[in-house]
Amino acid sequence: MSVKATRDAYGEWLQENGSNSDIVVVDGDLSASTRTNKFAAKYPDRFFNVGAAEQNLVAFAAGLARGGKKVFASSFAYFETARAWDQIRNLVAHDMLDVQLVASHGGLSCAADGASHQALEELAITRVIPNLKVIVPCDAEETKNTLDALMDVKGPSYVRLRREKEPILEKNYDFEIGRIELLRDGSDVTIAAIGSQVTHAVDAAEKLERHGIDSEVLNIHTLKSLDHDTLIKSVKKTGRIVTTEQHQIHGGLGGAVAEVLSENNPAPMKIMGVKDTFSGSAREIHDLLVQHELTADHIEEAVKILIKNTRKM
Repeated sequence: MSVKATRDAYGEWLQENGSNSDIVVVDGDLSASTRTNKFAAKYPDRFFNVGAAEQNLVAFAAGLARGGKKVFASSFAYFETARAWDQIRNLVAHDMLDVQLVASHGGLSCAADGASHQALEELAITRVIPNLKVIVPCDAEETKNTLDALMDVKGPSYVRLRREKEPILEKNYDFEIGRIELLRDGSDVTIAAIGSQVTHAVDAAEKLERHGIDSEVLNIHTLKSLDHDTLIKSVKKTGRIVTTEQHQIHGGLGGAVAEVLSENNPAPMKIMGVKDTFSGSAREIHDLLVQHELTADHIEEAVKILIKNTRKM
């Protein structure tokens, strides 16, 4: 299985598609990390480094979009969303501007830099903003699929990417914004995952199969707008669900799923994420996944406990 970082896929995509003169890129002095430097090297006249000033980054991007450009604005996930939330809401989303906020180092990706850099709340604060699509690709291939799809639609989006090299999963679907992808069919439990947790969910399902547990795995790459129909259909079949995300347990994937199911198909549920705490720092992200109980082994154990303690609804 090949591996590649989602941020590397973003840089490659910008370089490959930069001949489109409508595309402009804005960065907050982190282009080597976000990989927008690949675009800057090839198309310097359409690249703008506004410095470490995220509010200016988003406002500047909004102005370029007003001028008819397709804008890709990048920084670290926490900086771009938390520091510039007002500009995202009032300038970009309110006016439905064609600004794609493509942020790197999402979730626990800034492992070594600690709590000040780790984006563990931004899915909550972006998905509450009207008009703003929220997308978290599961791997590098899906990152490019996402960017291709965004070129065919108008309006703003937030796309969360990551630093680490990750496996590229086998898929049997054509990517579509707003559609949950079924990665594995099952009957005993639904495991719904987002971003790099999709890989851990697939691994957990394989482990569970050896214990006679048939797990359905959903890749929820589009958190907003969430595909209600596929989610409800899956949980009606399996009768229970586990969600897993590199985000606080409040307001992210688990919260979004619970909102849908509580009104349409209540079922036993386990939300796996960061448990209302700030994360520490670690040399490797795996150490933080262990700390927050988000590895494939932890997902496997959570499924076993849920099945033991519940009956199908």
